[in-house]
Amino acid sequence: MTKVPDNEVKLRNAIYLLVSIVNDTAVPRNIRRAATEALNQLRDEKLTPGVKAANAISLLDQVSQDPNMPLNTRTKIWQIIAILETIHD
Repeated sequence: MTKVPDNEVKLRNAIYLLVSIVNDTAVPRNIRRAATEALNQLRDEKLTPGVKAANAISLLDQVSQDPNMPLNTRTKIWQIIAILETIHD
């Protein structure tokens, strides 16, 4: 059992959840923008999985405190952060 495929599955799951936030028009624009930036970090081929995850967590952590965020979106963001926290190089 190798860690690389496991990290890929986790990244794919996080990307899937982020795309659902980006495409949800009920989510405020600034939150969708942060989700898009996090997506860009996760898709950056030049970075290792651990760095991708750390960068995305940083972006999502900042926006997770937004009082205008719908509750289901906040739950998704926490879920994404939980997934990304398990990714290491």
